[in-house]
Amino acid sequence: MFWGRKSRQTAAEKIRAIKEYLEGNSSMNFIAKQLGINKESFRQWVANYESMGTESFFTEQNKHYSKAEKEQAMTSYLAGKGSFIDICKKYKIHSTAQLKTWVKKYNGHEKLNASGTGGTVIMTKGRKTTFEERVEIASYCISLDHNYAQTAEKFKVSYQQARNYTVKYEKNGIDALQDHRGKRKSEDSLTELERLRAELKLEKAEMEASFLKKLDEIEGRRG
Repeated sequence: MFWGRKSRQTAAEKIRAIKEYLEGNSSMNFIAKQLGINKESFRQWVANYESMGTESFFTEQNKHYSKAEKEQAMTSYLAGKGSFIDICKKYKIHSTAQLKTWVKKYNGHEKLNASGTGGTVIMTKGRKTTFEERVEIASYCISLDHNYAQTAEKFKVSYQQARNYTVKYEKNGIDALQDHRGKRKSEDSLTELERLRAELKLEKAEMEASFLKKLDEIEGRRG
């Protein structure tokens, strides 16, 4: 099926194109090219259709979102729970540009009081950290069963930094917490003693988290 290129497609044309793609009759690239739009725009149409149905193409796209709805979506994105398109699909947001604007707006502020974090303040502005600080941050976060918001508040770093340091360590070990940019000699040439201290600190945090988790499970069975 072919569509003529034009600046704006009707709702019916969008739905027809989406169904053509979902039924496996044409690729996303091919349809986007035929419509004269970029692939990401068509991907957004598909996400909107899958999360909100045909109604999303007939209703006003300048939908009003409450503060709580915006914060919930941003919190999910900052927590790494999906890409912009994934979050838009989950929270029924019409455009990734809309979500990006919210994130950019709040990233310009020092703090964001977000719902869904138990009232904990989420730091959105990052700062430079040393290797020792990254070890402290990751170990503290692990000991708190990955409470990124509380960790970010304690160490005055961004929510994303707290999450990234923890995830990096858990995936790739102690070396992942080093800053390899430039000539950071003090970090690139860790002594065996420094490495051992860092590893012990992180291992201790893991043991504490594991112990507390098992304790909770035992108490849960008793209850």
